[in-house]
Amino acid sequence: MSDLPALCLLDHPILRQVARPVEVVGDRSLQTTIEQLTLTMQAANGVGIAAPQIGLSYQLLIVASRPNPRYPHAPEMSPTPMINPRLIATSSEVEKGWEGCLSIPKIRGLVPRYSEVEVEYTTPTGQIQQQILTGFVARIFQHEFDHLNGLLFIDRVENSQELLSEQDYQLLLQSQS
Repeated sequence: MSDLPALCLLDHPILRQVARPVEVVGDRSLQTTIEQLTLTMQAANGVGIAAPQIGLSYQLLIVASRPNPRYPHAPEMSPTPMINPRLIATSSEVEKGWEGCLSIPKIRGLVPRYSEVEVEYTTPTGQIQQQILTGFVARIFQHEFDHLNGLLFIDRVENSQELLSEQDYQLLLQSQS
């Protein structure tokens, strides 16, 4: 596992840049990047990851909801690579939910997100997909999509009292079970 790319942390400038579109879909280097992203995300117990988080300025993200120690109640879905994703439509309903980020370890924030989004993206085989995402999966997409636009979840937290340490967040989870 030592050949996994390092995660870029909060102070890394790439996390504040708009990522470049992927020009060539279907080549081996893109597939290798998708594999590296997936393995890096899984090793860190993430439910999503974007290429800028491993230092690559590409419009590429992966949504991969699954229960794990960081998100014990996450729904199960297969890792879904999304190339050059676009947000087509959103619900009018906004819900606040707790988010963390592999690039901002040990912090959680209460972030408002649309409860439903319609997205379009290119698959690794070059197919255009449209999909409606809801609930936690919609939240993951919006979080990762923000990474492609130089935004972090802490930019969306409405006030500093809605930030918690990971330790306090885990205590909050335990008190709710």
